[in-house]
Amino acid sequence: MTTLSIDRRDGVAVLTLRRPAKRNALDDATVLSLEEFFRKPGADVRAVVLDAEGDHFSAGLDLGELTERSTEEALEHSLMWHRVFDTIEGGRVPVVAALKGAVIGGGLELAAAAHIRVAEPSTFYALPEGRRGLFVGGGGSVRIPRLIGAHRMADMMLTGRVLNAAEGQAAGLSQYLTEEGGARARALELAERIAANAPLTNFAVLQVLPRIAEASPAGGLLLESLMSAVAAGSQDAQDRMRAFLDGRAAKVAAAVGSHAANGSPGSHATHGSHASPGKDAR
Repeated sequence: MTTLSIDRRDGVAVLTLRRPAKRNALDDATVLSLEEFFRKPGADVRAVVLDAEGDHFSAGLDLGELTERSTEEALEHSLMWHRVFDTIEGGRVPVVAALKGAVIGGGLELAAAAHIRVAEPSTFYALPEGRRGLFVGGGGSVRIPRLIGAHRMADMMLTGRVLNAAEGQAAGLSQYLTEEGGARARALELAERIAANAPLTNFAVLQVLPRIAEASPAGGLLLESLMSAVAAGSQDAQDRMRAFLDGRAAKVAAAVGSHAANGSPGSHATHGSHASPGKDAR
C-alpha cells in the first residue's frame, strides 16, 4: 500500500493519498487499497480522515492507465470504482475528507463519497471530462448532483468551469472552510467528535438517513420513527440522556467567534463534545 498510508489513533484512522508527484491522481493500486481498508477497517475505527500528501487532494483518474483500456475494460474499470466508492459512502464508518489544491474529476468523485468535506482556500474543483471526450465514471453523475444540483454539474462539464474554494462552499461541495494548511487538523477534530458519538446514531446517519431522503414522505416518516425508537431504546442513549439530565453533559451553545461562517478557529463552540459544530455546517 505504498500509495496509501494508514495511521490509527484513538478510534480515528487517517488515510493519506501518497502520489504527490502526480497530484495524487488515482491509479488502480490506490483505489484498490482504499477498498481493502474500507472493507475491514477494524472494530476500533469509529471515524476516518481522508487526507493527501503534498499540495493537492487529487487531480483525478490517472489518464495514463485509461489510454490502455478497451471499451469493455473501461466499463469494468468504472464498475470497480463504483464498488469501491460505494463501500466508502455506504460503510459503517463516517469519513471526513480534508481538501486542498486540485479536487478534479475522479478526485471530486472520491471526495463526494465522503460524508463531510473540509476545504482549504487553495481548493479548486473541476470536471474536465467533457473537454477530453470523456464522461465521469466513478459515481460522480449520481453523487455530485446530490450536492450541487445537476445544472451546476452540467455547467462544469460542458464549459470546463473551475470553482474555487468559496464557490465550492457556496454550491455545497464542502461543509467547512478553514485557513490554509488547516484542513487536516479540522478534519481530525471533526472525526474525533464523530467517533465520540453513539455508534448506533452514526449507523443511523450513514445507513438510514440516505434511505429516508430517497423514500416517499410516508415511508420516510415510518423509517424515522423506527430508527428513532431503536436508537432511544439503546443502553448507550439512556446513559447519555441520564448524564445530560444530571448536568454531567454539556449543553449546546452558540458558535463562538466572528469567523463562524468560514470554519476558521473559534467558529465552533468549545463547551464539550456535544457542542454545536458552528455555522459552517451545511
